[in-house]
Amino acid sequence: MKGIILHGGHGTRLRPLTHTGPKQLLPIANKPMSQYCLESISDTGITDIAIIIGGVGSNKVREFYGDGSKFGVNITYIHQDEPKGIAHAISLCEEFVNGEKFLVFLGDNIIQKSISDYVTNFENSTFDATILLCEVDNPSRFGIADVKNQRILKITEKPKNPTSNLAVTGIYLLTSSIFKIIENLEPSWRNELEITDALDNLLKENNNISYEKITDYWKDTGTPEDIIHANGEILKKMQALSKNKVIIGVDCEIESDVTFEDAVIIGNHCKIKSGSHIGPNVSIGQYSEISNCTIQNSIVMKKCKIKSNSKINHSIIADNSEIVENLKTSINDHGERTFLLGEGSKISL
Repeated sequence: MKGIILHGGHGTRLRPLTHTGPKQLLPIANKPMSQYCLESISDTGITDIAIIIGGVGSNKVREFYGDGSKFGVNITYIHQDEPKGIAHAISLCEEFVNGEKFLVFLGDNIIQKSISDYVTNFENSTFDATILLCEVDNPSRFGIADVKNQRILKITEKPKNPTSNLAVTGIYLLTSSIFKIIENLEPSWRNELEITDALDNLLKENNNISYEKITDYWKDTGTPEDIIHANGEILKKMQALSKNKVIIGVDCEIESDVTFEDAVIIGNHCKIKSGSHIGPNVSIGQYSEISNCTIQNSIVMKKCKIKSNSKINHSIIADNSEIVENLKTSINDHGERTFLLGEGSKISL
């Protein structure tokens, strides 16, 4: 089998974070979110992986993943000239797939459970496709599958009045039969070739699609709130595995009166200075400097400098950002501050 990671799109709901690079490289627990996808695929034994790139910062994807050797895989890059939909992106991979069964993983999907069993089941099956479903609270945001008697009846993209809460996740197990379906697909109202339409047409053609249900954690990280939530969940799992409430990188300086709450990761070469309270659910990227502030439920990326007596909560602060406050003259403010700062932002309070 082969693997495909979709790494394109504009990430408009995450601006300004995505003005300088793709959303799939935004870090969760100090690791690009698409790296979790790559590791999930690699964990199944699949080593030939295509990454579909396009849009802002495609070069950054190539720079980070290279030929895949440092991750133990072989990576092929396929360019999508504009975001014409998931099904269109998959259609570009027909030559790469070369008749084999394949796994598609959207680069902004986070799953904590291994998918190895799903892949093995599909490899040993005669199904044309297997899709992974997950129960959600807001089904109108997703493609939805109607299921009865353990069979899929219909797949609908973002229904206004959903009749099911089973979301089609961004993880698909497919055969080459999908390419002929996509060839005959009409663009949706968004002028995109929808994967849900392709799957529904495949279902109508031969009724040979199965599904698996994800009962563990799954998140489509399409909004800042989704990313912050996923960050917290992954940090909790890392904390449980390491049995430490704080994971600290190499060559860090942590002053004696700094306090931490559960589920925190500090990258390499960071300085956490006097008066700082970090956590819960906080990631701080490498080479960052934090002084005299409280940070909770937030992601601070690499090479950031925060010197403020503010309480920062539910925030995402991109690389090379600075938040600096004149501590001698500032008003004592116990209220929270929330930031969504793009790369290189400078704020003086």
